[in-house]
Amino acid sequence: MGYFRELPDIVYQSPLSHKISARDYIVIKNIFRSAKLMDYVRSGVIAQQKLVIKDGDRPDTLADFLYGDSSLDYIIILVAGITNVNHEWPLQDYQVYDYALEKYGSEEKMNAIRYYETFEIKDSLDRQILPPNLIVDVDFKIHGSSTQFGSNRYNLISQAGNRQLDDKNEYTVLSDGIARAVTNLEYEYKKNEEKREIDVLKNGYVQTFINDLRDILRYDKSSNYITSSLVATENTETVNP
Repeated sequence: MGYFRELPDIVYQSPLSHKISARDYIVIKNIFRSAKLMDYVRSGVIAQQKLVIKDGDRPDTLADFLYGDSSLDYIIILVAGITNVNHEWPLQDYQVYDYALEKYGSEEKMNAIRYYETFEIKDSLDRQILPPNLIVDVDFKIHGSSTQFGSNRYNLISQAGNRQLDDKNEYTVLSDGIARAVTNLEYEYKKNEEKREIDVLKNGYVQTFINDLRDILRYDKSSNYITSSLVATENTETVNP
């Protein structure tokens, strides 16, 4: 990943067991410097656009597609707000099943009902009585459609087709199908799909982003300053022997 080339270095007291003396130092990348980037990335909304990650896409392949350089994969990750690419990047479709099976331990538990998700219900005047996609439990119910002015029919609107509900005092999940069951496996697929839409940097802003990144990551002059990309830390073994 090209990102690590951009991180500044820090001279740090050697933790190695084979060091010669307490004054030995090593030069390492200062990964904590990256925290300064987050506010800058969040402020760049005008330079971003939405992108849907397709099955098999990786940060490096997207960077190559968008910017012509796979080493700019860190720009994809930073702008998307991803901190752990192993957990926050979507799995391929075929991997979700295996992931769910390992997570829940058996096909029976994987296919168990996790929750119910409401369908939309409107009355005969096209007023929404129940919004769609609310997460509810099996005991969820709504009041019936009869009013002081007479019967007011309800229409259930679902992916399987619309139907008119019988006129009654209340409607429940099990008796009237006002919500559909969602299994643990469906839940994992849904979560994985939600990871697919990310923000990416528009191509015309790439060089500006890189220049700003380098400016943000560089060191200001201080007592530990060596260069704009290198500082030293105190050696606690020599200061506090």
